Amino acid sequence: MSPSITSKRKSRPPLASLSTALRPSLSGGRRERERPNFPSFAFFLAAFEFRLDSREESHVGKEFWNVRCAKPEIFILGSALLPLLVKEEDGNLRLRGGMSTKGKDQAVPLGVLLKRELSVERREKPDILHGHASQSKKGEDFTLVKTECERVPGDGLSIFSVFAIFDGHNGTAAAIYSKENLLNNVVCGLPSDLSRDEWIAALPRALVAGFVKTDKDFQEKAQSSGTTVTFVIIDGFVITVASVGDSRCLLEPFEGSVLFMSADHRLDANEDEVKRITASGGEVGRLNVCGGAEFGPLRCWPGGLCLSRSIGDMDVGEFIVPVPHVKQVKLTSGGGRLIISSDGVWDALSSEVAFSCSRGLPPEAAAEQIVKEAVQTKGLRDDTTCIVVDILPVERPSPVPQLQKKPVKGVFKAMFHRKTSDSASQTDIEYFEADVLEEMFEDGSAMLAQRLDTEYPICNVFRTFSCAVCQVEMKPGEGVSIHSGSEKLRPWDGPFLCHSCQAKKEAMEGRRSRAESKSRRSNSSE
Repeated sequence: MSPSITSKRKSRPPLASLSTALRPSLSGGRRERERPNFPSFAFFLAAFEFRLDSREESHVGKEFWNVRCAKPEIFILGSALLPLLVKEEDGNLRLRGGMSTKGKDQAVPLGVLLKRELSVERREKPDILHGHASQSKKGEDFTLVKTECERVPGDGLSIFSVFAIFDGHNGTAAAIYSKENLLNNVVCGLPSDLSRDEWIAALPRALVAGFVKTDKDFQEKAQSSGTTVTFVIIDGFVITVASVGDSRCLLEPFEGSVLFMSADHRLDANEDEVKRITASGGEVGRLNVCGGAEFGPLRCWPGGLCLSRSIGDMDVGEFIVPVPHVKQVKLTSGGGRLIISSDGVWDALSSEVAFSCSRGLPPEAAAEQIVKEAVQTKGLRDDTTCIVVDILPVERPSPVPQLQKKPVKGVFKAMFHRKTSDSASQTDIEYFEADVLEEMFEDGSAMLAQRLDTEYPICNVFRTFSCAVCQVEMKPGEGVSIHSGSEKLRPWDGPFLCHSCQAKKEAMEGRRSRAESKSRRSNSSE
C-alpha cells in the first residue's frame, strides 16, 4: 500500500518508505525477491527532497508516486541525469516538459522537470514594488495605488494590484469621482465564481463596462469637468492596462524592448479618432484669430477639447467617448518595469529618456528622477506625475563565482556530484523554451457593441437580467440587446443594456440627433 501524500508544504516523503516503494511489488502478503524491472540506481531517488503543496501534488506528486508503484506507463531511463518519459496512447513518448519525440529516446533531465514544476507557483507570484512622485501646477492630477486587492473576498491568495493616474481638466471633480468609483465599477462586472484564468480573460470587457458606467454616473451629476485615465491591473505576471486620454503607460520587460501599453487619444496623434469624430457629426480643427492662421493643437467642436476619449466632459460632443483602449500581456518570469505618467512627463521626455534616466534606481527614486528630469527639460508647465512599478521574481539568486574543481570520474560519483550554479543554469537553458513576452489581448475600438460582445474575448459572463454596463437588475424583456439596430443575425441575443445605457450607447455611436444632444446639455446646466 503506497504511502499517502499530504498537502502540507513542510512534509516530505520519508526516505525509508520511498526506498521500500521502489522495491518489487507485494504479492500474496510476502515481498517477492525477484529483481526489479528498472535500474537499481533508481533507488537513489531517495536522495532527492520533494516538497509538495496542494497545487504541486496534482502534477509532480502524481507522476512521482506512479514511479514508486512501478506502473508500466512510466519509465526511468538509465542515465546519470535520471530523465523521465511518459508513454502516450498513440505510442509516442512525451517528455514531461511538454515536447514529444518519436523513435530515439530524447530525454529531459529529471532535475529540470522538477524545477519547472515546483517553480510554477513561485513564478506566478512576483514581488510588486512601486514608487510615486509628483509636482503640482494646477492640482488636477490624482493617483490610485492598491496592492492588496482580492479577486475573491476573504481569499488572501487571490491578490491583485491596481495603479492608476487621473489627469483632470476643467476642474478636479471628474478625476476625484473616477478615483473613488472606477475600481468598484470594474470589479462589479466580474462574477465572483470565476477561476483566475477566467477572471483575467474577462478583465478587458469588465474594464470597458466599468469605464462607461463611471462616465454615465458622473455625467448625471451635471458637472462639466473631465479626466484622462490610465488604469493598470497586475495579477501575477499578467498586466492589463485600460486608458482614455493622453496619460501613458510603458513597459520595459527584463529582456526586450519598451512596449507601449496605452494609446494616445490626442487628436494630433490619432488620425483614426479624427475620422471617427467627423463621421459622428463632430468638427475637428485648430484655433484661429479672426479668420487668420491656425495655431495650437487639433480640437473637436463643440467644446474645444484636444482629446477624443475621456471620462466626464458632458459640455462637449457625445462623440468624446469613455470606451478605453485595453491591452493585456504576460511577462516572463524575469519580470519588468512599468512607468505610468501624466502628459506632464511625456510632453518633456521620450520613452527612451524616461527609462534610461531611471534605470538601476529603486521605484521611488526612479519616479522622483523622472519627474525631476521632465521639469528640468521644459519647466513646470503642467501637473507632472509618475508611478514606477517593478514586477520582480520572488527569488533572483546572485551570481556565484565559479570554482576550480577536479574532474569527477565514474557514473556513481557523477550522480551525486554537486554542480555549480552556472552549470545548472546551462542545463536549464538547454531544455527550457526561450522566454518571450506574451501579448494576450488588445483592442481600441470605440464601438461599445463590439467591446461587450458575448464572445469577446470569452464566453458570456454577464447575468441575463442585468445591464451589462451599470449592472442594474431588469425584468425579463425589459433590456435592449447591444446588437439592436445592427446587422447581426440574432439581435435578441445578449448581453442586454438598460434603457439609459442604451441611450448612452446610441449617443456614442452618433445615433442621437444634434437637437437631442443640445437639449440634454441645456437641461443639465439648469
